[in-house]
Amino acid sequence: MPAAANSQKSVRAVERAIEILQCFSPGKPWMSVLEIQKNVPLSRPTLYRLLQTLAAKGLVRVEGEPQRFALDYAVGALAHSWITGLDVTGVARPILERLRAETGETAALFVRRGALRQCVLELTSPHVLAMSRGIGETDHLWRGASGKAILAFLDDSEAAAILRTLPRGINSNRLAVDLARVHKDSLAISRGEVFVGAIAIAAPYFDHTGRVAGSLGMFGPQARLDAQRERKIARSVVKCATELSTALGQRVHG
Repeated sequence: MPAAANSQKSVRAVERAIEILQCFSPGKPWMSVLEIQKNVPLSRPTLYRLLQTLAAKGLVRVEGEPQRFALDYAVGALAHSWITGLDVTGVARPILERLRAETGETAALFVRRGALRQCVLELTSPHVLAMSRGIGETDHLWRGASGKAILAFLDDSEAAAILRTLPRGINSNRLAVDLARVHKDSLAISRGEVFVGAIAIAAPYFDHTGRVAGSLGMFGPQARLDAQRERKIARSVVKCATELSTALGQRVHG
């Protein structure tokens, strides 16, 4: 067989092996050969050969009779190496650059720090009149769009602990309604809540475990953001936050 044909065959084998690994999910951690075959249409002998190769490398383990397969320790080692080298600001920068270019407004990335959120990346609007909070700036999760976009997606116990510390003057019932809306829409919008005359639009992003890690958003003066433009920017913010979640390893299962 020519070298080119052998090379093409090897590449196909790698593609099929990857497809096998991608069959597994949190909802389907163990699978039979028949179940795998529905996702990766291969002959039974070829599928078994690939599974044996993956098992020999610690990527798949097999148990029981009839045999059932699951991901093994080597997948976790690869994931750990990937997560260790992951820089959220580096991953988010091109996404924020595109958001700023699309909207013409300041785009920013926030991470959760306990009961606070902190700005770790900010790309300021090119307009003379521009809103900026600055890298390193922190604020409470219950205040502003960027904080509420995170708070609305925390576990119930974590959210409850934060809400118990609300200062006097904060209407807890109104905040609960706001958070329910944010959770429903995967989007938070605040008007003049932090800066008078400013609109902030933020959406949550999630890590590889599916936990909310922070928020991504933009802010600008109300004078430039009418209702139509606000809706358009909101769609862009949600799209960018979803893209960042995917880049950080979040996997959505149907």
